[in-house]
Amino acid sequence: MSLTFVEKFPSLFYLVSPNRTSFQHYKDVPNYINESIPVFAIVIFAEMFIRWLTGKENRVNDTVTSGLFGLIHESTVYFSSIFMLIGYEWLYQYRIFELPWNSVYTWFGAFIFVDFCYYWIHRANHEVNILWAAHQVHHSQEDYNYSVALRISMFQRAAYMGFYQPLALIGFPLSSVGVHAALNLLFQFWVHTELIDNLGPLEYIFNTPSHHRVHHGVNKWCLDKNYGSVFIIWDRIFGTFEPERKGEEIVYGLTDQPQTYNVLWHEVFYFGIIYEKFKNMTSWSDSLKAIFYGPGWSPGSPRLGDPNTFPDIKAPRAKYDPQIPKWKLAYIVFHGILVAILHHVLVTQLPVLSTGRVLLYLGFIFATVGIMGGMFDGKRWAGILEVIRCALLITYGALTPFTYNANVNSHIIAYFTISITVWVIHNIGVFKPSIFSIQELINENSPTQKTHHEQMTSFSEAQKSTVFQFNSCKEQQVI
Repeated sequence: MSLTFVEKFPSLFYLVSPNRTSFQHYKDVPNYINESIPVFAIVIFAEMFIRWLTGKENRVNDTVTSGLFGLIHESTVYFSSIFMLIGYEWLYQYRIFELPWNSVYTWFGAFIFVDFCYYWIHRANHEVNILWAAHQVHHSQEDYNYSVALRISMFQRAAYMGFYQPLALIGFPLSSVGVHAALNLLFQFWVHTELIDNLGPLEYIFNTPSHHRVHHGVNKWCLDKNYGSVFIIWDRIFGTFEPERKGEEIVYGLTDQPQTYNVLWHEVFYFGIIYEKFKNMTSWSDSLKAIFYGPGWSPGSPRLGDPNTFPDIKAPRAKYDPQIPKWKLAYIVFHGILVAILHHVLVTQLPVLSTGRVLLYLGFIFATVGIMGGMFDGKRWAGILEVIRCALLITYGALTPFTYNANVNSHIIAYFTISITVWVIHNIGVFKPSIFSIQELINENSPTQKTHHEQMTSFSEAQKSTVFQFNSCKEQQVI
């Protein structure tokens, strides 16, 4: 049973009825995350308005980029969801206890145990390098606001594999675990803000914005702390708790912040870093450790690395913030809304869509997200690819109607025709011979515009041989 709109706001705090969120079959569990997207949007815009009223910074590029990450994450649910609970029903045959799916005791038991499992998921995502490759996406935003909760890698669900499955042996039905895995993730949305201060006695038991701000910090004292989702007691028990320090500003992002808003690059670049670290080891043992030990590990150091080698980052730290014309920003926002609508169509019609149609939708969403990131970065190729993207959509619309409403189809084609015209004119201006002055080429490839990969490849051979030391910067932060 789906939650009503009125019920969706309390669900962010796990305030839901056990009876309305208990299901006999896993296939009946609603997509609570996708259903909550309108609520996310309302809360994000409300926070931006409050920040504006109080004179705090609002960077639209960072916020929109997080939204694009969220689109990629939810759009790939068609493929990634199978990893999260794979093999669960097979293990359930060997359960120790018979826990009824409609029992309130089963509901509360699953609530506690799913949260316990998530603590270890989250901790492993920081302490196992290959899992960090997916999770680092969530920590890549340099502003700390509600949009951060949307910044989740499309590989993140695969990083959950194997952690919830032991609950099958206890006897929790798959549907119960599925419900609480979703509600647990929903709870994490509201802790991503700077607007809520210390919550007093609640801080001893529950995860709060104060605790989670520490988790997202790259200050040395913040690393590897506060993994809890709903309850912070797991961190207190297992020694990973750290309270927020009054008077010490937290720096957000990654310790070595990639200088790009390209979502697709953010999704994959760290896998390249792991490969470089793997191949630069002198033994197979160390090569495997480069994959399965912590991001900060290096030969001769403890499993998670030597904390004495980690950088002690303090505020203020300059943020990556390339400026683009307002018309281009408005264009990105509007096309982002259009692709969000397409994502909604994809998710709601997923059961009846052919695999080919799903791949077509995904291809268009990925292309849009990649090009929008290039526009934010001020890349010249983004304008060329945008012309191609618009042209392909117009061609597709001429051959296959988008909807059953002819007027809607005509308006879509008209809008993309205007879009392609704008970018053709813009590209002609951009690629005039004068644009290729030496100074402009230097500016485009200046350090502030380099991607993380470009910075890595510019290292000297001596630096490359110790590339593992880069990883010991300990980019250890998550949800």
